[in-house]
Amino acid sequence: MTILRIDHVGLAVPDLDEAIAFYDSVFGIQSVHVETNDEQGVQEAMLAVGDGTTRIQLLAPLNENSTIAKFIDRNGPGMQQLAYTVDDLEQTSKELQSKGIRLLYDAPRRGTDDSRINFCHPKDCGGVLIELVEPKQP
Repeated sequence: MTILRIDHVGLAVPDLDEAIAFYDSVFGIQSVHVETNDEQGVQEAMLAVGDGTTRIQLLAPLNENSTIAKFIDRNGPGMQQLAYTVDDLEQTSKELQSKGIRLLYDAPRRGTDDSRINFCHPKDCGGVLIELVEPKQP
């Protein structure tokens, strides 16, 4: 298993445009990618920090039934997940499962910019939702 770096920190926000404007005007951090993920019920933006290898992901709900909408209703806006870049999602998943870590999905799903993702259950990770991200292959 190889964790390469922190990929991004995911923040749940009620309004994507407002959050993008806030991070730009206050911190000078700009959005480099915006997309809608209907499967996950979110509109998202990736903001490049520093040299751009680490990012902030803003997640806004598409509807009141999305996971992000439920998160905001329960906790308010804020940090929702910590994501790590991995070199091989299947191998990393197998190794984590062998250590007793439950994954949220039986198989990887499509993430931002056609990456492949899965999540480690927060109850197995000290209360933190951990996302595993394997970037799309060129």
